[in-house]
Amino acid sequence: SKSFTADHKPLMGEAPEVRGFFLGCGFNSAGMMLGGGCGRELAHWIIHGRPEKDMYGYDIRRFHQSLTDNSRWIRERSHESYAKNYSVVFPFDEPLASRNMRTDPFHKVLTEQGCFFQERHGWERPGWFSQDGPVLDYDWYGAYDISRNQNYKYNKLLGEEYTFDYPPHHHLIKNECLTCRHGVTVFNMSYFGKFYLTGPDAKKAADWLFSADVRKVPGDAYYLAIGGGVAEHNWNHIRTVLQDESFNCQLTDHSEDMGMISIQGPKSREVLQEILETDLSNGAFPFSTHKVCSAAGHKVRAMRLSFVGELGWELHIPKDSCLPVYRAVMAAGAKHGIINAGYRAIDSLSIEKGYRHWHADLRPDDTPLEAGLAFTCKLKSTVPFLGRASLEKQKADGLHRRIVCFTIEEKVPMFGLEAIYRNGIPVGHLRRSDYGFYIDKQIGYGYIRNPDGGVVSTDFIKSGKFTLERMGVVYEAKAHLKSPFDPSNNRVKGIYPNEQHNFCQASV
Repeated sequence: SKSFTADHKPLMGEAPEVRGFFLGCGFNSAGMMLGGGCGRELAHWIIHGRPEKDMYGYDIRRFHQSLTDNSRWIRERSHESYAKNYSVVFPFDEPLASRNMRTDPFHKVLTEQGCFFQERHGWERPGWFSQDGPVLDYDWYGAYDISRNQNYKYNKLLGEEYTFDYPPHHHLIKNECLTCRHGVTVFNMSYFGKFYLTGPDAKKAADWLFSADVRKVPGDAYYLAIGGGVAEHNWNHIRTVLQDESFNCQLTDHSEDMGMISIQGPKSREVLQEILETDLSNGAFPFSTHKVCSAAGHKVRAMRLSFVGELGWELHIPKDSCLPVYRAVMAAGAKHGIINAGYRAIDSLSIEKGYRHWHADLRPDDTPLEAGLAFTCKLKSTVPFLGRASLEKQKADGLHRRIVCFTIEEKVPMFGLEAIYRNGIPVGHLRRSDYGFYIDKQIGYGYIRNPDGGVVSTDFIKSGKFTLERMGVVYEAKAHLKSPFDPSNNRVKGIYPNEQHNFCQASV
């Protein structure tokens, strides 16, 4: 018999429900092809607690339990996986089967405003916004007693994504990005996991779990906001460490109880100062701090953070307060030209800034040093943390692999996996690529190695002539040691090249 899984990938690793029970199944008619390598990695996983290579895409923890407990979701999504077995895999494809499994309080109002949703971890999150009205609900081809749409806008728009060129709505994503860079946008990020780490040993657990120095954080409770696609994986990892280390603390999941919107751009302070009853100045509310305060009469947690490289705040909002706060933000932002934006814009804006994405720029087999994230590690302290010994050894030995940013002048789309050449010799491949609309260039990030096996030094990068190969065509590329966009981090600090009221594009 053949087994087909919901995303056409095997199910491997330790079962979330039972410690010590490992899965190695669901090979989608490719068991003979995958069995050798997967068997080797599973053996390593059982013995050492983790695989040697990156197996995240096969890890059973990629699925939330609300999905794996849902027989309708399993049936419909696995059916679609089987039906698309030999289909061309396009970069921005989305499933049509068994959608709307997990929706947040903003779902209806964003649907009415033309939101094209992406499915991640069962959640419907905003992808981008069409400008011609609501996108109809999914009908899964009229199967499973679901009435078929006569005018199926989602399917039509998805079909336009079936290209290896820039899609026809590329200009809409551009508008979302540039509005964020020049004005203000609101991103619905409610699909994030929202966990609380509490209890007598919470501080001790946080010191061990997190590479950053959290000793300066007051109190002994921690609020963890985690990207929705990796929330279940993080949940299981943290609970496993708490159990293995016998920490006396609890991890509780409040993901469904709260919404989260991010208001970003040079005009974000002007908008939010109208509705947040707290001082938003740099002195009173510095970058990377948070406050519980009132927003339009509702209690929210405001965090001054950005994943797009602009001045901005995230608002973490109790479920029943989400819509009133959102409406207040949109009303206050109307005179500033505020718009909704989605994750396609976040993907572009974040790669332009050089912020890392999990399982694109960062995988389980990458280290913070290789990823240019040494600043997130408390190596200057004496506090032990999970992975510290490996990082200290790698730092002493030198980096034999490191991530590099590339830009190319030609306007050709890349999506990741394109080969990287240095002086004509292959040294790696892109992990992620997207168009940066502010600098007006295609951007890619990838890890490179020294073909001689030596250290990848700054001089090795600076002295090389790099090219990228896309579908058999080679393009000259420029390597960057820092992000080509705002490398001094002025914008997240609220420092802009011109006054916010008279903002214009700056040379970068």
